Amino acid sequence: MATGDVTIFDEAKAYLIDGGWEPADDIKVAILDPTTAPTAADATPALADYTEVETAGTYTAGGTSIGTLGTAVTEAAGVMTFDSATNPTWAQDALNGVDATWGLIYNATQVGAPAIGFVELGTVDMTAGSLTVTWAASGIFTIT
Repeated sequence: MATGDVTIFDEAKAYLIDGGWEPADDIKVAILDPTTAPTAADATPALADYTEVETAGTYTAGGTSIGTLGTAVTEAAGVMTFDSATNPTWAQDALNGVDATWGLIYNATQVGAPAIGFVELGTVDMTAGSLTVTWAASGIFTIT
């Protein structure tokens, strides 16, 4: 994977299609350290399966909301787009984590905080500079 690539968990595709999630569900991005690498094939990916960076400085446990499922999902001409107008940002702080490796997109409302996908960050030292995840203009991902 290259820095900036977004991978959707295989299991999340079923979550999104089976209709078990609600439009009001809060979608968040948590920042993970390199302890456990996420992969698309993870059986039941959830926030608790991975290790967040230190909860200190400008990073709070659970990450940052990027909106609700209802605002994230749109459909036009048979193409479902999952997107957010919010590019989550964490300001530089001496207490932040030094090994931010992935941004985990997950449903913070559902029991168990099931994960949707993740974005490869490389390794970012959040004590040396701010971290902003900027989504592609075409959306975070699409399903056709």
